Amino acid sequence: MPSNRKGSVRLSDVAAIAGVSLSTASKVLNGTDRISEATRARVLAVAERLDFRPNALARSFALGRSRTVGVLTHRAASTFSGPVVIGAVLQLGRLQQAALVFDEDVLVHREITESIRQFQARQIDGLIVIGDGHERRSPSVTHHFTVPVTYAFAASDHPEDVVYLPDNEGAGALATRHLIERGRTRIAHLTGDPSSIAVRLRERGMLTALKEAGLRPAAPTRHGSWTEGSGVKAMQELLESGAEVDAVFCGNDHIARGVLDVCEAKGLRVPQDLAVVGVDNWEGIIVDQGVRRLTTIDLELRSLGQLAAANVLADDRTPGEHYVSPTLVLGPSS
Repeated sequence: MPSNRKGSVRLSDVAAIAGVSLSTASKVLNGTDRISEATRARVLAVAERLDFRPNALARSFALGRSRTVGVLTHRAASTFSGPVVIGAVLQLGRLQQAALVFDEDVLVHREITESIRQFQARQIDGLIVIGDGHERRSPSVTHHFTVPVTYAFAASDHPEDVVYLPDNEGAGALATRHLIERGRTRIAHLTGDPSSIAVRLRERGMLTALKEAGLRPAAPTRHGSWTEGSGVKAMQELLESGAEVDAVFCGNDHIARGVLDVCEAKGLRVPQDLAVVGVDNWEGIIVDQGVRRLTTIDLELRSLGQLAAANVLADDRTPGEHYVSPTLVLGPSS
């Protein structure tokens, strides 16, 4: 008599009660072959009645798949890579895939690292490579694998790789258009090091939006670092220059917070006297929404990770770089 105690039901029990062979029951439950609808319905009904739980490992062998996707990260716990990793892992969970995560600086050299060997040995169904931005092009590791590889927040040096990146140029344009829609026409830009790709792209987006509106920057762009202190220094210099400004687009939220500090110290009302917009949605990451100070642009890094995870398991994959559109997050500063 087949056991029907919860947790002890075997595939052979399902097959016996359904009146089919062990092979047929396996094919029905794994969806690996054509079986008549009547037989399929009977086997599934028995499996449900017995509360049968297929062994995940056995099912993987039957399907020829591990139902595991590798996630190779660099600085996984960093402020910006972290949301990408979280998005990817959550999406894999929704797709009933396990995530095998290794954090390693494979992205700066071409050798086969221990992580890559581990992924190969585990027979993963796909690999997501997550970097820390696109300030540098990462050496492609796709040629080490026979399964799909997708890159997220990491620009690959191979043009045929599938890559998902934040749209920094779009972020600059979105921030500037928002300020223009708020009636601001004298917009200045305070940002980070001009050697940064993100800095250049965000500034390009700003200039494009200004040109579309028939406007020009209210002052020369002031470059510094990505810090709050840099924002303080740049804003003080902007005010001392005598430039007439009614809005400031800041390269990131740290700089914007420095600008807000100067405005408070100088008695400038935000946004009445000066509107301020940042980038990164830093407050949304680390601060309770109830104390939000900034209007900012969210680069949608979690969504970027989700898209990469969906792509690595998709049948239709388009090579090249795919840019994820940013979103405007309204706050009291504009």
